[in-house]
Amino acid sequence: MAVTQEAALAPVRAYLLGAARREAGRIVADARAEAAGIVGQARRDGEAAVAAARSEGRARGASLGAAERNRGRSQAQSIVLAARRAAEVRLREQVMAAVARLPGEVGYAGLMARLSWLAADAAGPGATVTPSPAGGVVARSGQVVVDCSLPRLADQAIDALGGRVRELWTP
Repeated sequence: MAVTQEAALAPVRAYLLGAARREAGRIVADARAEAAGIVGQARRDGEAAVAAARSEGRARGASLGAAERNRGRSQAQSIVLAARRAAEVRLREQVMAAVARLPGEVGYAGLMARLSWLAADAAGPGATVTPSPAGGVVARSGQVVVDCSLPRLADQAIDALGGRVRELWTP
């Protein structure tokens, strides 16, 4: 009986096995399709993330580049201003050194006479004119003081140049 039962159940077994294989094939196909969809979505998400990162990177790079250019311009401007200040200080030093040598120069007595007259005239009636220890003169009349000392006159001359003093060292 065992042989007959097995023989009788063979078509059922074959059918169930075929059905199980077909169902397994559908499950595998569905799983593959679902996996392909997940992989495709993951690729699209990854590409979108990479594109967003590139865009953000470009934007940040542009921002950082602009900030770096601004810093560079600011530093260059600071260097130029410092060089201008140093040049002006050096100019003042050279002018003051030349002014300090004037009392020993020929024609200084004539310069003193002219400065004395100008200072007394500017100070007004009754002005007293005294020599300045630094060269030149100072005139006083009441509350009025006219400082025609050589260092003061040199400072005023340099200050009067204003922005034109840059022309002395700008090509």
